[in-house]
Amino acid sequence: MLITFRRFLHSEEGVTAIEYAIIGVAMSIIVLTAFTDGNPLPDALKGGFTTIQENIDQAKT
Repeated sequence: MLITFRRFLHSEEGVTAIEYAIIGVAMSIIVLTAFTDGNPLPDALKGGFTTIQENIDQAKT
């Protein structure tokens, strides 16, 4: 029983899973914050894609 408990204490598998979960939650919060209303990022992306599309259309003619 003592050996099993020691193995559990030295195991790092659970720690890695928790670290990945924390990273996933942090990334989700960042993405949700970046694309909420009132943030200039969505408008900037739309403007950038519009400019690219206009340049492509002009290059075709």
